[in-house]
Amino acid sequence: MSSTDISIHPDVHHAHDEHDHHHDQNFLEKYIFSQDHKVIAKQFLFAGIFWAFIGGFLSVIFRLQLGWPEATFTFLEPILGGWIQNGKLDPEFYLALVTMHGTIMVFFVLTAGLSGTFANFLIPLQIGARDMASGFMNMLSFWIFFLSSVIMFWSLFLETGPAGGGWTVYPPLSALPQAIKGSASGMTMWLISMALFIVSQLLAGVNYITTIINLRTKGMSMTKLPLTVWALFFTAILGLLSFPVLFSAALLLIFDRSFGTSFYLSDIYIAGEALTNTGGSPILFQHLFWFLGHPEVYIVILPAFGLVSEVIATNSRKPIFGYRAMIGSMIGIAILSFVVWAHHMFVTGMNPFLGSVFMFLTLIIAVPSAVKVFNWIATLWRGNIRFSTGMLFAIGFVSLFISGGLTGIILGNSALDIQLHDTYFVVAHFHLVMGAAAFFGMFCGVYHWFPKMFGRMLDEKLGAVHFWMTFIAVYLVFMPMHYIGIAGFPRRYYNWTGFETFNIFTDMNTFISLAAIIGFGAQFLFLFNFIYSIFKGRRATQNPWHSNTLEWTTPVLPGHGNWPGEIPTVYRWPYDYSKPGAPEDFIPQNVPFSATQSSNLPNEKDLE
Repeated sequence: MSSTDISIHPDVHHAHDEHDHHHDQNFLEKYIFSQDHKVIAKQFLFAGIFWAFIGGFLSVIFRLQLGWPEATFTFLEPILGGWIQNGKLDPEFYLALVTMHGTIMVFFVLTAGLSGTFANFLIPLQIGARDMASGFMNMLSFWIFFLSSVIMFWSLFLETGPAGGGWTVYPPLSALPQAIKGSASGMTMWLISMALFIVSQLLAGVNYITTIINLRTKGMSMTKLPLTVWALFFTAILGLLSFPVLFSAALLLIFDRSFGTSFYLSDIYIAGEALTNTGGSPILFQHLFWFLGHPEVYIVILPAFGLVSEVIATNSRKPIFGYRAMIGSMIGIAILSFVVWAHHMFVTGMNPFLGSVFMFLTLIIAVPSAVKVFNWIATLWRGNIRFSTGMLFAIGFVSLFISGGLTGIILGNSALDIQLHDTYFVVAHFHLVMGAAAFFGMFCGVYHWFPKMFGRMLDEKLGAVHFWMTFIAVYLVFMPMHYIGIAGFPRRYYNWTGFETFNIFTDMNTFISLAAIIGFGAQFLFLFNFIYSIFKGRRATQNPWHSNTLEWTTPVLPGHGNWPGEIPTVYRWPYDYSKPGAPEDFIPQNVPFSATQSSNLPNEKDLE
């Protein structure tokens, strides 16, 4: 049976849609506890933007400390209160800042914010479905994430402060509430919040996979899906297989902290006093954490791959180069991402032979990533490029992914990683390849699909200023970090002036901090543009980018059920741009081959 045969016929959705409109929704049903995938996508987007500014603000505070380690910061007292003593930042609060910045950015912004927004918004629209497979489950996913967010935000205001064991919360530090302030109730709230977050992601993942497999419109075979949907499909599968492992790691850590078990604890002395815990291993936690942690970096970057592929093809006015190779490379990345986790653990005393196996697999994963980069560049090559803001961010993404990916090959080599582990070289690598690159993918998506979300256009001039300021700031922050990292500059140090060796990097740290503050400031341009354009932006047309995918066949602002009449039937793949013989440089997916006789290829003559 072909994949087309198992698709749900549009009339089923249509009947369902007619039934839905028998009662008018009140404000709560329509905007708060909505089951409409488009509203839920916006809820994830607004939550993601809120968390991005919180996470960014925390990084500005600790960059102030790193840039000017001997300065006093009395002006921060109204905000931070007791965490500033005599104008100096509390060293334990510095650890909490680093921990919360990492947690917020990786999980709440680049996982929930990125996947939650674009999977919810694009999957039903691009596959030709009225909504997600389960609207209720979708709504539940957001509100469990919201509860998780409230708990994490609340922990910022605890007397002992939020979690302070690094975003990876390694035991034994995180397993002993008496160890530091950041291991007290803030860590408990971190673990509860993350457990809820994982439940939210699992609910969402099941929904995304079911929707893509079962609810494609007539004619939409898997090989006619846009690369955005393929990317979100693999992201959901990765999340479904790896998040339960982090859930178990967090659960065992809660047991160790609160119920006296010894999963991660053994032979611990605090202030000369021996604890009774024996038999546990902190390395077990690292295995469990990184078994999620490495698929997690692809959970973050795969949606960006999909968004960027779509935007580059649309704005190059060319078919994407190597469509099937793009899908194949994502399958390769998805499989390999599960067998490379221990490259984060080369310094844990693992068997060198085992290290060489993980090193080999890590270097192999560079191959499908390189295929994607080659295909993006080949798509851009000799294209009729339109430099919209979304396209600028897509090209910026490719640049950052190359720059950050190259240093990944260096860190994947165990002999080099042992020297560079826990230095700023690692910080620079993953911020470029996962942090900044995924943010660029997210911006690319927001600028490109904003007209479909809100019916208005973002200001392109402000967008271009936002892009250039952010792009330059990112490189000015993270390129020097590679240099000081090679020199051995350690991460997570509150103050490094006691080390004669590192004092020569004072000016460079000041420079990095200034660039980071300017880069953070540039995001307020985006925030203004975003909020202003929702209400006052230029009104969008139905298909402002002349794109081929199904979402642009809906009304400018699609209502509940997406299409007012029947769902369009799909006849062709989504990348028929600049086809020789066609009157226009794009042919939407719902245009039959019988209507494009002049541009049909020999093998398309009989396709209907």
